[in-house]
Amino acid sequence: MLALIAERKLAPGDQFEAVRSLAERFKVAVPTVREALRRLEATGAVELRHGSGVYVGPNVGRLVLANPLALAPSPDRLVELLQARALIEPPVAALAAQTRAEAALEQMAKDLDTAAELIASGDHAQLAEVNMDFHRSLAQASGNSTLAEVVESVTVVNAREQLEILHIHGDRQADLDEHRAIYDAVRSGDADLAELLTREHLDGVLAVINERFQQP
Repeated sequence: MLALIAERKLAPGDQFEAVRSLAERFKVAVPTVREALRRLEATGAVELRHGSGVYVGPNVGRLVLANPLALAPSPDRLVELLQARALIEPPVAALAAQTRAEAALEQMAKDLDTAAELIASGDHAQLAEVNMDFHRSLAQASGNSTLAEVVESVTVVNAREQLEILHIHGDRQADLDEHRAIYDAVRSGDADLAELLTREHLDGVLAVINERFQQP
């Protein structure tokens, strides 16, 4: 089905072939097609709209996707995720400072303003998602879609644990201040500083998590 979407040059939002037509095309039962479509929907490659049909999803062209069926990570796995981010994101921040994709920079600024409002209101659950969005926007500012997909996939897997990290990390204002400094470095085009600040930021979070879970 994905090959058929590519062959027809369908874009996200375009309507795809009907389920019964697909069953006839591939010579399989309708329930088999529905199950295949549900699996594709889990990846965002298609969307099943009740009473309307099958549509091409926003992730149809992605190279990297988080496992939609992944279980909540164990403490050890959470540490590994943060270690991976600490290796991946600093050089991505440096590239972002060199490229400075404007739409992503605007989103980073919006995320910072929203985070400040959420800290003031005490909405820590929403703050976790906004913080993750800041890191995704930072990767998008690099102008490299594959790197942006990698960072998004890691942060999506990690998203359920971000509220717990906020509770452990504690100083939400310091976290916001570090994000602001990263944004300023990227906006000013200082690649070395953007990389350094991002590394220090993630290393600081990782150190707190390691201490919490008593990792060496």
